[in-house]
Amino acid sequence: MAATEETIAQVEELSGVYEAGFITEIETDKAPKGLSEDIVRFISAKKNEPEWMLEKRLKAYNHWLKMPEPDWAKLEISPIDYQDSYYYAAPKSMENAPESLDDVDPILLETYAKLGIPLREQEILAGVKNRLVSQQPMTDGGRGGALAAGIDDRMRPTQRRERFP
Repeated sequence: MAATEETIAQVEELSGVYEAGFITEIETDKAPKGLSEDIVRFISAKKNEPEWMLEKRLKAYNHWLKMPEPDWAKLEISPIDYQDSYYYAAPKSMENAPESLDDVDPILLETYAKLGIPLREQEILAGVKNRLVSQQPMTDGGRGGALAAGIDDRMRPTQRRERFP
């Protein structure tokens, strides 16, 4: 059997019901399927981003719209249906950031445990307030301080735009 036919056979064999692990059913807040300016605005609003960040995202989205579809070498595959994907999904328990892991949905914590995720990473993934992404501070270019925070924390309107070129 040729390599291409073998790959196709393997993909067809794996398609269907997910049997290799487990599924965690939790309440999820998600945007409708598809990508549009409205979805970009929705995501930016969900993340409480400042207007300048939304403008950067919209500029990138409009640039992406003008890009040609990738040429997949000699592969004969269907074009990617970008409108058949979700671009924002988060556990509903994330809407109000938990103060500690005690405030996180126990079902989500069970999933983290099944996956073997260390406690510190669980806090980051669960959005625990004031949890640093890195324990090593980033220098501020000699201005007399250090910066260390999660990306969403750095994107608050109170933060200076100059830090995000």
